[in-house]
Amino acid sequence: MRSAVAAAIFDAESRRRLGELVDLGPTSAPAPSPLPVFDDLGTPAARTALATAEVLVTGWGCPPLDESVLAAAPRLRAVVHTAGSVKGHVTEACWQRGIQVTSAAAANAVPVAEFTLAAILFANKRVLPARDGYRRVRDGAADWHARLATAGNYRRRTGILGASRIGRRVIGLLQPFDLEVLVSDPFLAPDEAAALGAEPVPLPELFRGSDVVSVHAPWLPSTEGLVSRALLASMPDGATLVNTARGALVDQRALEQELVSGRLNAVLDVTSPEVLPAGSPLYDLPNVLLTPHIAGSMGNELRRMADYALDELERWTEGIPFLDPIRHDTWDRIA
Repeated sequence: MRSAVAAAIFDAESRRRLGELVDLGPTSAPAPSPLPVFDDLGTPAARTALATAEVLVTGWGCPPLDESVLAAAPRLRAVVHTAGSVKGHVTEACWQRGIQVTSAAAANAVPVAEFTLAAILFANKRVLPARDGYRRVRDGAADWHARLATAGNYRRRTGILGASRIGRRVIGLLQPFDLEVLVSDPFLAPDEAAALGAEPVPLPELFRGSDVVSVHAPWLPSTEGLVSRALLASMPDGATLVNTARGALVDQRALEQELVSGRLNAVLDVTSPEVLPAGSPLYDLPNVLLTPHIAGSMGNELRRMADYALDELERWTEGIPFLDPIRHDTWDRIA
């Protein structure tokens, strides 16, 4: 991982625990850092560390673990990732070697789901229009009941696109509220949906019948542009699209046109491209809440991912199977 990532994820307590769980390999890092941190696995120092490594603790910025890297790491048996997706560095060569893989995706799902819950509740409560209206009139005596006659979360329909790890967690967080929760996922059986507390519906019905649609599908070749112009056009007037997944899942041009028209609202933590051009109208639209990909772990939430990864590492050192292993047979369905 990148040095800055290691410094952000592993505080003093995490570094202490890591050192107690495993023998740390040789490091070229300056004192007082005890961690052998590498973002280039081709350097002499990295190759020396790889020669005896049995497990790699990886993070953002880890280069691909390709055949060349694995050839330099003959004893490597496991990869423990301190973030979510491992597709940037775990290669087919890792699966061919039989390397065990796990990640802190479950820990990273927590803040994303929390962000999504807040977005859904605020969207239905019409918080952005209330803020803007209050800012304009600066009068608490205005008739806000009349101005916000369509606001409220009671019996609103919320559609969850994708029963992914995060999608399922969002459904769980929505259960205490008086909301109708719909879900659309081709791999979700009806009894599973019922157990989650959601009604399974086809994708067109999800968009046609929901006041808020929240996107939680993985970004795969088969899902790129999944939220099409037609689906966006089918959403009710005043509905809100929430996207904390990946911008490429949505037809960005069609979404922009709907938002510029004012017909739809959006909470967008991700876009396509990831950073919009400075001239994009989405930065200034009153019906858009645009954030710079912050729904995932930030600040002290990084510690949760470190703790989760270290728990998995502890299981591995004790010969216990990973709690949340990544399996090769599900590779084509995960982000």
